[in-house]
Amino acid sequence: MPAACDSVLEDIEDIVSAEDLKPHDRQFVRKNVFPKVRKRSSQKNVQTEDDPPSDSIIPGVQKIWIRTWGCSHNNSDGEYMAGQLAAYGYKITDNSAEADLWLLNSCTVKNPAEDHFRNSIKKAQEGKKKVVVAGCVPQAQPRQDYLKGLSIIGVQQIDRVVEVVEETIKGHSVRLLGQKKDNGKRLGGARLDLPKIRKNPLIEIISINTGCLNACTYCKTKHARGDLASYPIEELVDRAKQSFQEGVCEIWLTSEDTGAYGRDIGTDLPTLLWKLVEVIPEGAMLRLGMTNPPYILEHLEEMAKILNHPRVYAFLHIPVQSASDSVLMDMKREYCVADFKQVVDFLKEKVPGITIATDIICGFPGETDEDFQETMKLVEQYRFPSLFINQFYPRPGTPAAKMPQVPAAVKKQRTKDLSHLFHSYNPYDHKVGERQRVLVTEESFDSNYYVAHNPFYEQVLVPKDPLLMGKMVEVNIYEAGKHFMKGQPVSDARVHTASITRPLAKGEVSGLTEEFRRATQNGTNWKAHPSAETPVKTPLSSWMALQLPWQQEGGGLKILSVSLALLAVLVMFYYGGMKTEL
Repeated sequence: MPAACDSVLEDIEDIVSAEDLKPHDRQFVRKNVFPKVRKRSSQKNVQTEDDPPSDSIIPGVQKIWIRTWGCSHNNSDGEYMAGQLAAYGYKITDNSAEADLWLLNSCTVKNPAEDHFRNSIKKAQEGKKKVVVAGCVPQAQPRQDYLKGLSIIGVQQIDRVVEVVEETIKGHSVRLLGQKKDNGKRLGGARLDLPKIRKNPLIEIISINTGCLNACTYCKTKHARGDLASYPIEELVDRAKQSFQEGVCEIWLTSEDTGAYGRDIGTDLPTLLWKLVEVIPEGAMLRLGMTNPPYILEHLEEMAKILNHPRVYAFLHIPVQSASDSVLMDMKREYCVADFKQVVDFLKEKVPGITIATDIICGFPGETDEDFQETMKLVEQYRFPSLFINQFYPRPGTPAAKMPQVPAAVKKQRTKDLSHLFHSYNPYDHKVGERQRVLVTEESFDSNYYVAHNPFYEQVLVPKDPLLMGKMVEVNIYEAGKHFMKGQPVSDARVHTASITRPLAKGEVSGLTEEFRRATQNGTNWKAHPSAETPVKTPLSSWMALQLPWQQEGGGLKILSVSLALLAVLVMFYYGGMKTEL
């Protein structure tokens, strides 16, 4: 069989003929090579004026619309994100149509809340808006189909909202879902001294801890917020002090379970509350958030003393969820109905007039008619003035979603029956004619009244007189409804201003120091103190709000000058024969 080649190659260079170009010659034929312009196959790759390249977008000047669903903890997160964005230069707008970007802060407790969240994403995309999602839904389930391609801010990453928004506006997708840790130990979350924009300048919402110690079978929030992580007492007290210095007259303490506060850092809720009471000015009030029965049982004596304090609302939210021990066991609530009754009975005895609010789930998997009747009896016995009735919704990924479900019609009927019982009594009728001291803090939904609260955190509507806002006043109760009373200010009573200083204007950013305000107003950057041996620790709010070159006066000329100088250097490299690979 003949060979494939008639001769054997001794070296690879043997295949190069005398007529072929040598490596040295190739260097001088490049002048004969001309670039070929490719024709674009479609219009989709052509940049338009409506879709500029990402490097031509100036961050910090766009309008942002923020929507928050869910609990007060989530509302506090939304206020922090708004404050940081505003401090950086973005404009927070109430008009979703004019916004360049929508920041949607979600809640995962119920299916309807997530449905609203999903629909808002769709609406934003249809309106060609940039979208950033936050809150418990994307934290718990970031791989859901409707979240693909969207930027996500995790519940513990809200201090990085500026980075995420900036990259999203440039057309990038960013996802920050990690946990805050210090030497391997999980922290409560982002710092409490970040700038924020309070929805109500008179009310400060402080998250004292994040996560919880329970593992309720129906709860999706646990997947997002995780295990208990408490903030140190000194940080919480400092935040309260700062709030009062900014004109706040009411503080809400919030978390997934305030009663569990401090168990991870060697302290407890009563210790924190006594420290906070010391810094509350006269006329200002503190409201305690939700606590589960197991973690308040051991502190009942101290809690009763605190709730009797004149600057603390005699109010406590204690969810019972069901009056059936078998249902509570399936829920893994870690208490029985007797525990709940012990807490309520003790506080009612030791704190006269206290308001106890509670939650009930109707139609939890396995709930029988007898179980539900026990719940009805509990409500009839205590006649809770504030009752949150929830039809059970199976949340994806929870153990309860895999349990045998109660028929939808049965759940709906039980919800209806319990609602009917709740509306059959009026908790405030006996208070008509009383003289009460109330703190006025907000406007009613119909804009016809101002909303105040008496020492038991019961809602009292008062005349819409601007002189009353932020004041502690005395009123005569002349009418009562299911959820409110109406009061007329007493003419000869003293009106006390609860705020120790002028409250911030609506939309004004909290947490910015005077030195920083002066620096930004003068167009200069925040710098370390010249006398310091080491640089002063710069607050996050400070470096985020520094004026970047394009935000400064004449910034455009500075950028142009730098660009021309760089171009000149490149030209020198090329014509100077320097073999520089860029």
